[in-house]
Amino acid sequence: MKFNDTLLRAARKEPVDFVPVWYMRQAGRYDPDYRKIKEKYSLVEITKQPELCAEVTMLPVHKLGVDAAILYSDIMTPLEPMGARFEIVGGRGPVMDHPIRTEEDVEKLRALEPEADLPYVMQTFDILIKELNVPLIGFTGAPFTLASYLIEGAPSKNYIYTKQMMFGRPDLWQKLMDKLGDMVITYIKAQVAHGAKIAQVFDSWVGALAPWDYRTYVFPTMQRIFATLKKEVDVPLIYFGVGAGELLSTWGELDADVIGLDWRITIPDGYHRIGAQKVVQGNLDPTLLMAPFEVVQERAKAVIDQGLDLPGHIFNLGHGLFPQAPIDQLQRLTEFVHEYGAQVKQNK
Repeated sequence: MKFNDTLLRAARKEPVDFVPVWYMRQAGRYDPDYRKIKEKYSLVEITKQPELCAEVTMLPVHKLGVDAAILYSDIMTPLEPMGARFEIVGGRGPVMDHPIRTEEDVEKLRALEPEADLPYVMQTFDILIKELNVPLIGFTGAPFTLASYLIEGAPSKNYIYTKQMMFGRPDLWQKLMDKLGDMVITYIKAQVAHGAKIAQVFDSWVGALAPWDYRTYVFPTMQRIFATLKKEVDVPLIYFGVGAGELLSTWGELDADVIGLDWRITIPDGYHRIGAQKVVQGNLDPTLLMAPFEVVQERAKAVIDQGLDLPGHIFNLGHGLFPQAPIDQLQRLTEFVHEYGAQVKQNK
């Protein structure tokens, strides 16, 4: 079974024969087989059964033909062994047993020990690297996004308590950032040790910050994370956030190899804002999958065309897949990206 390393070569700005594609949340509720599994098990229960978790992780590789698998898990997974208990509530998301808002709360968070705390995750990686013929993507949540869940106690629109700590107790905020930053580094290193060939850091909600606040309160921690990982793991690193167009110039200063863009900015504009020779990932609006395929194809073609002259481009959505996405649309989209991407690269 030949290993398809196209995504890795694109992430390293090496020549590729076609445009690689994968989708955030590609193992999910749009798939009828996944929905059957979810009738029996919760997300957390699936992640704690390595064989089942590996099966779910591989579903989109087999069904869609994507060029990478991403571990089926949740960004909250490493927080529970640190002492932050939560429940994933349907239709709402992660809900904390006890929000982290005081110095004592922060002090209680202990360091993550992946091998001891998350053996089922490591075992899932061990299974997957024996089965896959595409790269396995490891991932983690970024400190700001994780902190927003920890402090708010649940998903939030305004991040009031998060910003209250950030602005009112910058010393306490930094303690929390330091602990979460250490976790991110430790967790990614463990995933790479167990076979991850590339890793993405999800900073889903960091677009809630003004550029100057990001630079003051978040950037130093992200700088440490990527600088440390760049020295200690030999895999490409991706950084992604939603609504983060105004932060891209700052992201260009990070040691990330790939910057993920959401759908609110064009590929060329995003690349120009980044201002560095980085690979760009993205960025089809996921809701377009509900449109007639002719529309999907037209917009996907535009995304591919926009990425042609860049040092590297990985096709993805501008955010994660949602349950209503038709699986046949995804199959046709993946096939189109491969065929059209190969055609234009051959003619270039």
